[in-house]
This record gives sequence, structure tokens and C-alpha cells, in this order.
Amino acid sequence: MGGLDSPRPWLTIVGVVGELRYRGLPRNPTADPDLFQVFNERSRDFCVLVRTSLEPSAMLAAIRNTLNRAEPSLLIHDAGTLEELIGEETAKPRFTGWLMTIFAGTALALAMIGIYGVMAYSVSRRRREIGLRMALGAGRGEVLRMVVGNGMTLVVLGMLLGTAAALALTRMMATLIYDVSATDPISFGAAAGTLGAVALIACVVPASRASRIDPAAALRDE
Repeated sequence: MGGLDSPRPWLTIVGVVGELRYRGLPRNPTADPDLFQVFNERSRDFCVLVRTSLEPSAMLAAIRNTLNRAEPSLLIHDAGTLEELIGEETAKPRFTGWLMTIFAGTALALAMIGIYGVMAYSVSRRRREIGLRMALGAGRGEVLRMVVGNGMTLVVLGMLLGTAAALALTRMMATLIYDVSATDPISFGAAAGTLGAVALIACVVPASRASRIDPAAALRDE
């Protein structure tokens, strides 16, 4: 420790511990090794961690008093429960997570509204065609499958394009996620599955209306 001319330059290593994440969450700010020393007259900063079966917040005053009695010159700061300290360290990632959740929910709602609007407009434009098909013997199930099939074809094409764009932008997301790969297949699969389910619901509603069209009324309106 220090230069070779130091009166006590050498320390004896008594043990090696595994990787610890205590200098910031979710990961350490630097990758250099850590050195733990015995608290002595040369020490300036140290931490006290207390495990208790009682309410942690109720023990803070007793812990402060005990430390002050042991060494009145100590300056005690950053005292709090482990949950509070972890909450402070993870406040920014949690805020980013909530923000991304709000954006994702908004995008999902807009996608559902957009798909529903497109399908409803398509059904209104094809009202005469659907009425003619039903007049020629097409059943409600066939009309339902036709409308939903056309809509889901567009949805699948859109998801393929969206997945390709998302994979191209994964480098921008790499710094905002933790313990998950930016190209995590489960995340991509869950996103595609959720969007597919929402799109299916948005397609089924106009398709159900189309299957209830009165052929005579549709032909007469035209």
C-alpha cells in the first residue's frame, strides 16, 4: 500500500472473496479488484451492516447511539435500511423501466386502434362483396375467416418488419437493460405474441360484424 518508502507498505492477504456488487447497483462502476482492510487508526471510511429480527427502521437510533458511545468522533451518514439504500441505487433504472412500460402500453393501444380502424374501413368498403358472397352461399364462418385472414396477413408482415427494425436498434437498448441480452429471443417472442393477440382481437370485432351483414340489404344499398 503506497510507495516502497512507506513505513508499512505491505499487507498480508488472508483470503479472497468472490465478485461483490456493493459499489452501485445493478453492477459495479469499475472492474478493478476490491481490497478490504481491518478498521484501524489509518481507516477513514467504513460501513456497518446489522442483521436484526426486529423492524430495521426502529433499530437505527440504537445503532447510532452504540457507535457514538464507542467512538464519539465518528461522523455517521447515509444511515438507512437495506431496502431504502437499494431503492435509492435503483431509482433511475426503475424510472426508466416505468417510462418504457408506459411507452410500450401506449404503442400497443395505438396499434390496436390502428388495426381496428383499418379493418373496419376495409369491411365497410367490401360490404357489397361480402353480401354477394353470402348471397351465393358463403357461411358466416367463411366470411369470418376471410376477413381475419386478410387482417392477420398484414399484421404478420408488419411484425416481421418491426422485428427486423428492432434487431437493428438493439445497440441503443443495450445500456438500458440488465441481465438480459438485447436480442433476447424470449422478449422478442413475448412482444410478438402480445401484439399478435391484440391484433387478432382488433380483427375479430370487424370480422364478426361483417359475418352478420344481411346480403339483401348490402346489395340493395349498392
